[in-house]
Amino acid sequence: MKTLGLIGFPLSHSFSKKYFSEKFEQENIAGWQYELFPLEMIEKLPDLLAENPSIVGLNVTIPYKEAVIPYMDEVDESAAFGAVNTIKIEAGKLRGFNTDVYGFEESLKPLLKAHHKAALILGTGGAAKAVASVLEHLGIMYAYVSRTPRAGQFSYKNIDKKMLEKHALIVNTTPLGMYPKVDFCPDLPYEYLTDKHLLYDLVYNPDVTTFLKNGKKQGARIKNGLEMLYLQAERAWSIWNGDF
Repeated sequence: MKTLGLIGFPLSHSFSKKYFSEKFEQENIAGWQYELFPLEMIEKLPDLLAENPSIVGLNVTIPYKEAVIPYMDEVDESAAFGAVNTIKIEAGKLRGFNTDVYGFEESLKPLLKAHHKAALILGTGGAAKAVASVLEHLGIMYAYVSRTPRAGQFSYKNIDKKMLEKHALIVNTTPLGMYPKVDFCPDLPYEYLTDKHLLYDLVYNPDVTTFLKNGKKQGARIKNGLEMLYLQAERAWSIWNGDF
């Protein structure tokens, strides 16, 4: 039996086990199982692998997409920007990939309009790096927004009507609003959003976060992260099967 799994902490929000378990059943894929491996510290990864020699692949979620990189023997060019969300294990060697880039780009492109020339990325973690990589590839200018901004980044306090008029695409890469804390959302002046705005939330549980609800009230188009999840999961499956 080959084991796949998800590492991160906490993992109560994740659909990954359900997704892959149903995939194996529906497609009659035998000899594979998918498990959740909540790790309170990334330093426990070597012990996890030693105790579970059947693991041949892992997905990586919050908060370890960047912290896991030092444990890789090799990092694929898809993760060269500094975030790994998929690990393939062969002959004891760990190779890191990023499938979030593929999932985000393919789910975003059909929604883009000519006026989506600049974006705000809410958050600065591994998922934010994947989003930035896609926006660069698509020729969309972007700026990071953080509760603790570094040089060149904006604070939520900086976001005003003028800035929202300039940035018609807003991508939430933070866990704010994720189940079970569904009443939380990024601190934005939502009253300045219009029907020209596109709000994309990487969170997919619940289906419509408070961030997206606030945008929809102002006429903005909204998109959650569920399609991105499916796309990145299928790309990960292809990697584990040797297609990449």
